[in-house]
Amino acid sequence: MSTMLGIFAKHWTPGRVKTRLAEAIGDARAAEVHRLFVTAIAQRMGAASDERILAIDPPESEHEFGRALGDSWQVEPQAAGDLGERMAAFFAGGLARAGLVVLIGSDSPDLPADYIADAFEALREVDVVLGPAADGGYYLVGAARSVPPIFTGISWSTADVWPQTVRRLTQAGCQWRSLPQWYDVDTFDDLRQLLFRLKDASSADRSLHALACRLSELFADSPP
Repeated sequence: MSTMLGIFAKHWTPGRVKTRLAEAIGDARAAEVHRLFVTAIAQRMGAASDERILAIDPPESEHEFGRALGDSWQVEPQAAGDLGERMAAFFAGGLARAGLVVLIGSDSPDLPADYIADAFEALREVDVVLGPAADGGYYLVGAARSVPPIFTGISWSTADVWPQTVRRLTQAGCQWRSLPQWYDVDTFDDLRQLLFRLKDASSADRSLHALACRLSELFADSPP
């Protein structure tokens, strides 16, 4: 079956992204961190599936995303609504075009590429795959054949996302599989931990090396 990988990404407008991180480093730096994350994850996953969709917000930023990322990704606007409604719409459209669909965000720039491959492999056997994030949510969700019933009745952006999602899957009788835990970067402490991980990972990944260098330049006067 054909595969599709999607990334949900907001434009790097100061004050609209990484608001918890901005409390420690300011809106402008937080927005630049976000831009670097979007660029890194898109570059790293640029050959991870047959079709690649960058689902953006707001729609009028399409030209800037396209200019920043080149032609390895199709840029499309996200649907309206809350996070669950937007994800449900993405999967409805994606599963009409591909048999296996995986969606990630831009908060995990050093997500191992192998996890994407593992997610698609799992979806050949189960209905849903989830990647648990350390903060109680998930960094990845994938589905095969039909949209899973996990995008309504969820307390988004809380530690309850994971247990509520698992409960919905169990109630619906869906077969599902979990990937290893990974890390979102939402706070200053998260950023510190990312920089520590990049010391080891960046030597084997050109995009992560570039991310580590640019983050070091951004914080040259006040290292995290």
